Amino acid sequence: MNYTVAAPALWDAAFVDADGCLLSADQCVIRAQHYFVKGLIEIPVRGSDAMFSWGVWVSLSRESFFRASELWDKPGREAESPYFGWLTTDLPVYPTTLDLRTHVHTRPVGERFVIELEPTEHPLAVEQRTGIDLERVREIASVVLHAEDDE
Repeated sequence: MNYTVAAPALWDAAFVDADGCLLSADQCVIRAQHYFVKGLIEIPVRGSDAMFSWGVWVSLSRESFFRASELWDKPGREAESPYFGWLTTDLPVYPTTLDLRTHVHTRPVGERFVIELEPTEHPLAVEQRTGIDLERVREIASVVLHAEDDE
């Protein structure tokens, strides 16, 4: 019920030891110019209490990234206003998802951000608003698992 991506689309293996670059489980910096956080796009599964989620990367402004970092371990951080960001993960079962507009919501310490897509007609945004059924979950699983087999 959760599929995740290891790094933003802009990340390259050559950045691993480069100055001004960092890739952790939750944050990424590229050339001290591009800033990203990892979060979850949550999609309700209709007819159940389950939630399907995509673990994705979102680019933030430098200011928002440093503000989120400053609050990383502070209780009460979930009171922070959402940050604007751009989706920097291309998900395989949709038309391109790169550069979709998002709002990044902070959760309590220890929990990943929730990524809210701007309410457009993009299929991912529609699914986030309206939910998906179990057949769609199976379809996504099939595509993702076959893509992993091809790697």
